[in-house]
Amino acid sequence: MELSDGIVPLGTGLTTTLGILVLFVGRRINEKSRVLREFSIPDPVTGGLIFSILFGLVYWITGIAIEFDLSFRDFLLVYFFTTIGINASFKDLMAGGKPLLILLAITIFFMIVQNLTGISIALLFGQPGQVGMLGGSVSLIGGHGTAIAWAPRIGEEYSIANAMEIGIACATFGLILASLIGGPIAKFLIDRYKLTPDKQKHLSVGVRTTSGQDTISSMGFLDAILAIHICIILGLLLNKGLVQIGLELPTFVPCLFAGIFMTNVVPKNFPRLTGTNWPSRSASMALIAEMSLGTFLAMSLMSMQLWTLVDLAGPILTILLAQCIMALLFIVFIVFPAMGKNYDATVVCAGFGGFCLGATPTAMANMSAVTVRYGASHLAFIIVPLVCAFFIDLVNAILIPYFLSTF
Repeated sequence: MELSDGIVPLGTGLTTTLGILVLFVGRRINEKSRVLREFSIPDPVTGGLIFSILFGLVYWITGIAIEFDLSFRDFLLVYFFTTIGINASFKDLMAGGKPLLILLAITIFFMIVQNLTGISIALLFGQPGQVGMLGGSVSLIGGHGTAIAWAPRIGEEYSIANAMEIGIACATFGLILASLIGGPIAKFLIDRYKLTPDKQKHLSVGVRTTSGQDTISSMGFLDAILAIHICIILGLLLNKGLVQIGLELPTFVPCLFAGIFMTNVVPKNFPRLTGTNWPSRSASMALIAEMSLGTFLAMSLMSMQLWTLVDLAGPILTILLAQCIMALLFIVFIVFPAMGKNYDATVVCAGFGGFCLGATPTAMANMSAVTVRYGASHLAFIIVPLVCAFFIDLVNAILIPYFLSTF
């Protein structure tokens, strides 16, 4: 770890260690804060935002920036979504068929409204409509990856010199907002409609010490890791095949599908070297899911370079404020009624708040925080990742060129 040109690089080991520390700090603060607990603010969000602000202060005072190696963070994302696939059952998938289609239709409509909102605000400030797209589905529901992919093209074709900065700034602020609105939305809906889960189920992410879930042993934990690795290997092979036919997906998507395949196609009594049943919905699997997601999100938020966003804060915050208000109204008056006005719908709303302004992991963290507090919702953990991890990118690939050329 050496200072070079005002940058202190942290390797994978130090970055991961710091991410775990950030997660613990967030948990301790949440334990002490009744408000944060009441609104189900995820532990990694609390810790990650605090540390990103601290690193920003260090930069503003000393001019020294900390650069993180986030390669292990991306591996944790694959780990997490593989556990979601392993926990999925065809029974839940069949039950989620109609809700999945409804949520997909709602999401597509929202993406259109989100782009129209961004474009309208941009035009109001005398900016090109394409700037509004950077504050729309390109960076918000699309996230950092889509913003980085599209910003150079938007900047070159429409003469927007700081397109990359605008896209990254919107994606970053959007991620913060998405991390903060999911829990309060769920609390508001649960309190207003007095909602509870239909019955107590094992959590998909996280473990309750009072829930009656099966105990965690060293071999059970290792068996869950083995199952995850088997599915990741199958997912990577599947991904190679998809690339060969010209279909490129984020690595975690085929791993998610591999987990679903192994859980539902391979017979439960299929002989295994471990001598145990396939660890779907086991306490060990839920614990690994929580650890992976929490550390991933903590590393993502602590590594945000907030000082790069200061110059763009004014106009971008105006766009994001409008987008946030629109999203909240959309969730309460459209998503919640359309999804059935029940507890599952509430958890879906928390997830929708996470990915409509942020990213898939934010949606999962929001839902995890809500379910740990109130109760499980397997339906939400099936349909939300399928919509926001798979279909969104396909729809965005069609909507973005259309809106760019039209406005």
